[in-house]
Amino acid sequence: MAKVRLGKTEIVVEKNSFGALPIQRISKEEAVSLLRKAYAHGVTFYDTARFYTDSEEKVGEAFAGTREKVYIATKTGALTAENFWKDIQTSLKNLQTDYIDIYQFHNPPFCPKPGDGSGLYEAMLEAKEKGMVRHIGITNHRLSVAREAIESGLYETLQFPFSYLASEKDVELVNMCKEADMGFIAMKGLSGGLITNSAAAYAYLAQYDNVLPIWGVQRERELDEFLSYIDNPPAMTEEIKELIEADKAQLAGEFCRGCGYCMPCPVGIEINNCARMSLMIRRAPSQGQLTEEMQAKMHKIKECLKCGKCKSKCPYGLDTPTLLEKNYEDYCEILAGKAV
Repeated sequence: MAKVRLGKTEIVVEKNSFGALPIQRISKEEAVSLLRKAYAHGVTFYDTARFYTDSEEKVGEAFAGTREKVYIATKTGALTAENFWKDIQTSLKNLQTDYIDIYQFHNPPFCPKPGDGSGLYEAMLEAKEKGMVRHIGITNHRLSVAREAIESGLYETLQFPFSYLASEKDVELVNMCKEADMGFIAMKGLSGGLITNSAAAYAYLAQYDNVLPIWGVQRERELDEFLSYIDNPPAMTEEIKELIEADKAQLAGEFCRGCGYCMPCPVGIEINNCARMSLMIRRAPSQGQLTEEMQAKMHKIKECLKCGKCKSKCPYGLDTPTLLEKNYEDYCEILAGKAV
C-alpha cells in the first residue's frame, strides 16, 4: 500500500483517502456504512467541514469507538474569532471527539496571520495550545492565498484543487509545499466530475510523493473502485498518458470547476452546474442532463441579472455570466429537435 507523509505533521497515511463532502447527500445509515467499510479496508484519513451540513455528524457516528485509529481533518469558514470558537465547539461535538487532527481555515479570501486584525490565527493557536487542534491547515482555491500560506511558514498543510488538469502554477504549489515540508492535500482529483477515468486520475497523482488525494465518495461502487487501487494501483501507462493529453486539449481554457463559491445566485441559477453543462453533457452519460428538471434549471440562465456577484466571488477569476450564456447556447444546440 502506497503511503504519503503530510510534511511536518508527521502524519503518514495511505495515498488513498476519503473526502466526506458527498456523504451529506445520503442517509446517515448509508454514510456510516461507507465510512466504516473504508476503514475496514485500510483508509485512515477522513476530510470533512462545518460547511458540509451533516457530514461531520456522520463521520463522528462512524468512528465514535475507533477515534484514535483514524485521522480526521475538518474546516471552519469563520472570518472572526468569535465564530471560530463557535465552529470548533460544534465540530468537536459533531465528531464526538475532544481533538481535531488537522483544523483548516476553509477557503478564506485572505491568509490568516497573527496581527492581521481578524483574530483568527490567534484563536487557532490557542485551540492548539489547549489540545483541541493538533495541526493547523488551510484550504483554498486562490493561487495567491495558497502561495502566501506556504511562504508564511504558519501552516502545516495546504488543501488545494489538484488533478491532471492542473496548470504549471498548480504544480509549482505542490513543489513549494515539498520544499517547505508542508503537507499537500489534493481535493477535486476528478475535477468536479469532469474527469471520468479514476484510474488515470489516480495514476497522475501517484507521481507526486508528497500529495495526499482525498476522493469524494457517495456510493459504494465509487468506494470499491478506489479501494481496488490500494493493492492494484494504476500505473502511468502510455495509454493513460494519451488519455490525459486528450482531456487537457479538450478542457484547455476557461472552465467551471463546480466549486460552488459563486453561490447563491440572486435569481436562483444553479451556477456551479449550469456553467459547465456543455462539458458535463459530453463527458458523462447525458441522460441525467437532458431531463425536464435540468432543462428548467438551464432556462433560469435567461433570468441572469448581470449583477456580477458570481464573477466577483469566483476564485478562478472566471467571467461567469458569459460562461453561463455560452453553456446555455450550447445546451440548446444539443437539445435541437426537442422542446426547449
